[in-house]
Amino acid sequence: MEQPTKDANGNILNDGDAVTLIKDLKVKGTSTTLKRGTVVKNIQLTNDAGEIEGRIKGTRIVLKSDFMKKA
Repeated sequence: MEQPTKDANGNILNDGDAVTLIKDLKVKGTSTTLKRGTVVKNIQLTNDAGEIEGRIKGTRIVLKSDFMKKA
């Protein structure tokens, strides 16, 4: 059975949820830093239980679920 995707607090995440970053994150390949407290709405789950996909400032990005909490 596939493992559910969980946030940093252990809450199970689902497609369409909103999450908040709990840590400043540098985006690889750019000079952009995502600030703590940034809300990512309407997330999509990936095949990897430790990652989610979301849209930030119009860019589709994959993020580790360890750095998120459910909003």
